[in-house]
Amino acid sequence: MRTTLTIDSQVLAEFKRRSAETHQTLSRLIEDALREHLSRGRDFAATKPVEFPIVGGHGVVPGVDLSSSSGLAEYLFGADQNDS
Repeated sequence: MRTTLTIDSQVLAEFKRRSAETHQTLSRLIEDALREHLSRGRDFAATKPVEFPIVGGHGVVPGVDLSSSSGLAEYLFGADQNDS
């Protein structure tokens, strides 16, 4: 299908340069770029945010460092478990 587009001259120059480097037609490169752009939009739309259930409580217990596995283990299993 033939269509007319207005493309920024710098963008077009970059596509022409890549066309010469890769020995692909200008039309093919632009079509591929448009397909890739559309594909990313579909991938993003298909990805839904994960919702984590909240089960009571009021957040992290004061003094517990969630970035420290040993600190978390100490809270969960007691100080004596960490020493074995």
